[in-house]
Order: sequence, then structure tokens, then C-alpha cells
Amino acid sequence: MNQEQTEKLIKQTIKKLRPYLNADGGDLDYVKFENGIVYVRLLGACIGCSSSDDTITNGVEALLLEEVPGVIGVEVVED
Repeated sequence: MNQEQTEKLIKQTIKKLRPYLNADGGDLDYVKFENGIVYVRLLGACIGCSSSDDTITNGVEALLLEEVPGVIGVEVVED
């Protein structure tokens, strides 16, 4: 799978998670995929939320590791 195909699959996978994040007033934005790491930016109510680390690790990262070959982790970037 090339970089473009991987990024497309990452974006599709994040889209599956959006309704759950939006339900709590939050969201996340795909930033980039580099060296196996998916970089995302937290938006809305996710910014500063005490559960955001848990959401990233047990939600976003777990699903991306399962569904996208080549993903080894997720990192949150701040503005």
C-alpha cells in the first residue's frame, strides 16, 4: 500500500469515529502520516478534556492499528 492509499484509509477510519466524538462536542482533524505515526489535532470539546488521552489510545489508535496496515501509533499535535 502506498502513502496515498494509506492516508485515504486513515481518513476513512477517522470518519467512522466522528459521530462518537461529535456526540460529546468534540472532533479531531487528520494532520499527517509519517514513519508509521498518524498525527491528529483535537478540536472542540476534546481540547483539554480529561478523557482525551483515553479516547486517543483506546479509540482512535486502537481502530487505526486494527484497520490500517503500517500504522504503529497516534500522536496528538497542538497548534
